[in-house]
Amino acid sequence: MRFVSPILKRIVYPCLSGAGYFRTVTRPGLAVITYHGVLPDGYKPIDPGFDGSLITADAFRQQLRLLKKKYTVISPEEMRSWCLSGTELPPRAALLTCDDGFLNNLTEMVPILQDEGLRCLFFVTGASAGDQRTMLWYEELLLLFLRARTGRFEISADGIELSGVLGEREQRRALWWSAVKRLSQVDAETRDSFLHAVHGYFGLQETLEFFLNTYAETQRHFCLLTCAELQQLAAAGMTIGAHTLTHPVLTQLPPELAWKEITESRTRLESSLGRQIWAFAYPFGDATSVSPSVVAMAKQAGFDAAFLNIGGGLGTSLPLHSIPRVHVNAGMSLAEFEAHVSGFYEALQRGIRHTPQTSTPVLEGVRTEPVPKLRPA
Repeated sequence: MRFVSPILKRIVYPCLSGAGYFRTVTRPGLAVITYHGVLPDGYKPIDPGFDGSLITADAFRQQLRLLKKKYTVISPEEMRSWCLSGTELPPRAALLTCDDGFLNNLTEMVPILQDEGLRCLFFVTGASAGDQRTMLWYEELLLLFLRARTGRFEISADGIELSGVLGEREQRRALWWSAVKRLSQVDAETRDSFLHAVHGYFGLQETLEFFLNTYAETQRHFCLLTCAELQQLAAAGMTIGAHTLTHPVLTQLPPELAWKEITESRTRLESSLGRQIWAFAYPFGDATSVSPSVVAMAKQAGFDAAFLNIGGGLGTSLPLHSIPRVHVNAGMSLAEFEAHVSGFYEALQRGIRHTPQTSTPVLEGVRTEPVPKLRPA
């Protein structure tokens, strides 16, 4: 697929879209689309990979208008009704979701959603139940690795050891992803303490302070919503779901810590919002970060639905606690977006793999070691 993908993106998808093929697709089911946010106006790129999951306001509006024209966009409450009672979905149904709870979800996304008369299910971490301005720990680590001096490093603190050679960007990303998996094995307090030690080792100013002092737009890009802003999001008619306490790789955690991440995120958010949290999204959301035991935890915790970050589109099976989604990124053209939402892309993938759609897409056809992404789900 490495050599086929450019042909699909540049030739096949535009031709099929221009010919109206995607709008004739009548696959059953539901296409769940997930975003991470909209780039703030005036934002200066830090790194193509890091910025890659946030799309422009124009691209977001075009995608929403395509969905309104060719699909039936359902509300989160209609989705929940289907989960609880099997209410029939409309033809070519689509649901909007968004992960992580960045400030730009409120400042950039919500005005566009309201203009288009649409609602979205926002998955946020436990940090958004508090009042302090924070950022995701793994993004803090990535930005730190990008700023750190070139050369070999060896860091040992809090029972954790990291070492390697920081060189070109791709090398830094690979080391970063290895560090993310290692730091996902410990509790949040140990992780935070280790990150502080990393800053000290490299002699660098704290990441959040550094970028906020550099230019203000970074705050809306990667800072998380506070409790007051989360309440504004809900007051705007949006639905809130849980995305764990601190966004670790759940499969790396001991079961008792994974359970805490899943259940306490719901408790904190319900306490802050005064309303039930019924939906959950797995951090990162691919086959290496979601296992059958993790899915069982989400079900046992009482969530009505839980969402992956892979395998979405019309025609895919919809297990309630491993619902596939279409992950939108900055490099996705409108034709490619339509290919994914219509189910064409996923059907093509299954054909190439020669694997039928099953009722458990959690581990289906996903490479066991993901290419490091700078903003996973």
